[in-house]
Amino acid sequence: MNRILGLDVGTKTVGIALSDALGWTAQGLTTLKIDYHEEVYGIEEVARIVEETDVSTIIVGLPKNMNNSVGESGDRSIHYSKLLENELPDVKIILWDERLSTIGAERSLLEADLSRKKRKAVIDKMAAVFILQGYLDNPVKGD
Repeated sequence: MNRILGLDVGTKTVGIALSDALGWTAQGLTTLKIDYHEEVYGIEEVARIVEETDVSTIIVGLPKNMNNSVGESGDRSIHYSKLLENELPDVKIILWDERLSTIGAERSLLEADLSRKKRKAVIDKMAAVFILQGYLDNPVKGD
């Protein structure tokens, strides 16, 4: 089975997680520095990771409001997924409801008693882990 990549897209960073070869667990991989407002998206770096790690599917976290509407952050994820589709036409791109993933990641890091500085350094990568693990654990993947 090919691996699956999970992405948490922000305005300054993209958190990246990678599944194990069997698609059971998600591990934090890296955090890319981007500048969404300056149109510096890091798509080439994501493509390099996809190539090096034999990724067949990318899960892009889609932040939705609690009423199921899509706001500015969600629009950003949709735009990012379209950029990925253009760059990686052979890779399946799936938008995945990520409500509460950042909150869950923050809670896990607080429970681990990490300092604010350390939490800030890994929060995006951890949110990507929560997004990808949520996808991997869901029996109805919606793809």
